[in-house]
Amino acid sequence: MNKPAPHAYDPTTLSDEELVQRAHGELFHVTRAYEELMRRYQRTLFNVCARYLGNDRDADDVCQEIMLKVLYGLKNFEGKSKFKTWLYSITYNECITQYRKERRKRRLVEALSLDPMEEASEERAPKLEEKGGMDRWLVHVGQVDREILVLRFVAELEFQEIADIMHMGLSATKMRYKRALDKLRDKFAAEVEG
Repeated sequence: MNKPAPHAYDPTTLSDEELVQRAHGELFHVTRAYEELMRRYQRTLFNVCARYLGNDRDADDVCQEIMLKVLYGLKNFEGKSKFKTWLYSITYNECITQYRKERRKRRLVEALSLDPMEEASEERAPKLEEKGGMDRWLVHVGQVDREILVLRFVAELEFQEIADIMHMGLSATKMRYKRALDKLRDKFAAEVEG
């Protein structure tokens, strides 16, 4: 009986874990399993990055970096966590790195500018408040709380997965999540009444 070629399969029918196993054996000669994993998460990855970073240009750049890190790191992924958790851990770290780079760049521009206030306001454009939906509300919470809310609502991760990614305890993650939601509810109620 003839065995099918190792790459003769429909990647859309496989689970993430099965695709990871396939990728271990295929990469770097065949990328079908890797491509299917990226296809599954591409839109959510972009949305997570865009909400972290506040603009599509940076989000697109960071997504490209993430895809490369996954491509080169997938062979070493041991499966100690779900693929999705590992992927969002990489995403979180890349977004934080980009956020810090942009913040350093903004501080340098402000320091070198003749009119720091004018330069600073140009650097922040486009403002999150000018966008609608979730982005409008995320500006009202701190960076860590924003990250927790994005991982919960955009990436749809469980609290334990978020805690693992952010290197926080489960109860601390849930507490920050609840406090951030309470703050947003209060802010929303005040705007509705006002």
